Amino acid sequence: QVQVVESGGGLVQAGGSLRLSCAASGIIFRLTAMGWYRQAPGKQRELVADISRGGNTNYADSVKGRFTISRDNAKNTVYLQMNNLKPEDTAVYYCNTYFNPVNWGQGTQVTVSS
Repeated sequence: QVQVVESGGGLVQAGGSLRLSCAASGIIFRLTAMGWYRQAPGKQRELVADISRGGNTNYADSVKGRFTISRDNAKNTVYLQMNNLKPEDTAVYYCNTYFNPVNWGQGTQVTVSS
């Protein structure tokens, strides 16, 4: 099973940027599609972005053009660069496998003030 440690969250003003990192273990990372998810208070967890083992990416409409997902297979790490952040991006951000995500980590809190 995958084990993940997310980092890089924080408090930022609207329009600011953050870069999240996720170190993964317990899987053959280079062969695994990964995703970034988020859960805002009172809402269900949603997929924000995903990246295939070959590097193809997909984004939720709400973040398209602002967020960029990338991966470094040598470091077993997936990143989420978040630019032009909005208050509605406030959530706990998690990374996990794209297919059958289980064993969620603690996540990292992102708070965007207006």
